[in-house]
Amino acid sequence: MIKSELAEIKKQFTPKKCSISRICTCYVDGEKNIKSTNTQAFLSLPEEEMFKYFEILRKPLSGTLDKNLVNLSFSLDSEQEGGTQEFLLRLRNSKLKDEELLNEFYQRIIDSYDYVGNYLIILIADAYDVPGKSTDGLTMDDASDEVYEYLLCCLCPVSLSQPGLSYDAMDNLFHNRIRDWVVELPKNGFLFPAFNDRSSDIHSAMYYSQDAKNLNEVLANDILGCSLPLTASEQKESFNEVIEETFEDTCSFRTIKNIHEKMNEIIDDHVDDPTPIRLDKTEVKNIFECCGVPEEKMEYFDTKYDNTLGKEPIAMSNIYNKTAFEVKSPDVVIKVNPQRTDLISTKEIDGRQCLVIKIDGGVTVNGIAVHPETEKEEE
Repeated sequence: MIKSELAEIKKQFTPKKCSISRICTCYVDGEKNIKSTNTQAFLSLPEEEMFKYFEILRKPLSGTLDKNLVNLSFSLDSEQEGGTQEFLLRLRNSKLKDEELLNEFYQRIIDSYDYVGNYLIILIADAYDVPGKSTDGLTMDDASDEVYEYLLCCLCPVSLSQPGLSYDAMDNLFHNRIRDWVVELPKNGFLFPAFNDRSSDIHSAMYYSQDAKNLNEVLANDILGCSLPLTASEQKESFNEVIEETFEDTCSFRTIKNIHEKMNEIIDDHVDDPTPIRLDKTEVKNIFECCGVPEEKMEYFDTKYDNTLGKEPIAMSNIYNKTAFEVKSPDVVIKVNPQRTDLISTKEIDGRQCLVIKIDGGVTVNGIAVHPETEKEEE
């Protein structure tokens, strides 16, 4: 899924557009005991409650793709009878009216979700009448191509409200506030099936984690039967490791600048493509070769790559900083516009390796405009 597809589903979570048929909840305490369950027609909820649920339901479709929002594909085994994907299909097709299936789903969550504290499982079933689109991208509500039936699951912490004072209008006094249990925004969730190319894709799901550094692999494995990719920070660290181990003593400032500029070219070539850029091993290898990696250094590239990054493609956004080109030493940090890496280079001066920065335009130090030519006269 891409940003526009996520946004299209989120836009349905309003009273005017809502088509959610049923909502099911299961309240679990810190000892993994089910305290209560409830199933009801979503549109029968009071309007105030409905708005609160809309806020919660939008959250698992919000975030950054390839960081805390991850597109996952089901394995062939999970699509066999008794597999996780096959179970989710049965749950979706039941429209959440099969109590036995619901209880089994809740128990699967409880068995695999390692959370310290109380939490609420929220599960909705929806059928979105997907409007067609004209060749110029305009939505045509009267030209629906299909109905997208899906499940959306949210796992929300439930915690006691903070102690404090509250105002009693009847007494015109402040009293100790009664603490109650409050449902927070989801920590994890998923959308099944995925809404790829504005159509139902039963072979994929969208997975959400509030913490991009801890995606909760056990939950994704047990509930969806999908393996999670490396986290964004793990991809960055592993990619840097591949560069350092491949280039070894030839890993120079110029080499890294060349890799950055090559990635910049790839970004420019995909500027009109909304699909996130992902690189496989062959594409990374081509980048290295274009940046002058000696042939003898590439002999061990495949092994080093497989051992650190595996076989799944990596997200360009996780290994390339589109906002800055950073040069860092123990005492100095220099950030350069990624489009102007030509302004910085290395040069030997008085027998020492130095970074040289071309001055192109005005210069400020601590917000004060300075004039380099004046400094030269003082020297």
